[in-house]
Amino acid sequence: MSFEGSTLVDWAVFGQARNELGAGFVRILGYFREDGVKSVAAIEAAMRNLSAAAMVIPAHTLKGEARQFGAEPLGTLAEQIETIARDCVEMQDTPEQVIEHIVKLRPLFEQTLSLLEREANPLVARKPQGGGFGRRVASM
Repeated sequence: MSFEGSTLVDWAVFGQARNELGAGFVRILGYFREDGVKSVAAIEAAMRNLSAAAMVIPAHTLKGEARQFGAEPLGTLAEQIETIARDCVEMQDTPEQVIEHIVKLRPLFEQTLSLLEREANPLVARKPQGGGFGRRVASM
């Protein structure tokens, strides 16, 4: 699964989270990294053990945390895993039908996290928004 950076993160939501979290933003993003790594590993382990019940909480956690940072595709994929897992628990079924989603999960998480961390890094050079001293604004 390959996404362009612009489709993996809703940068307006990311910016809003950054503004609301203020000085704690980088720390909270670090928690997302830690929790996300654990959640992805737990979901993969649950799949290996064919345990739908063990998928529900880590998928739910990943869904909420991803959406907090504007990572909608990751949040949606985690929600699909959670929903299928909940249905399997309810029907007392094994979760084989969720495998196609789980295969996509780790690469999507890693791509998304890379974008989020790159954007959050204060040392990354930013593209000028236009104008400014010594820069011409591109004409339309």
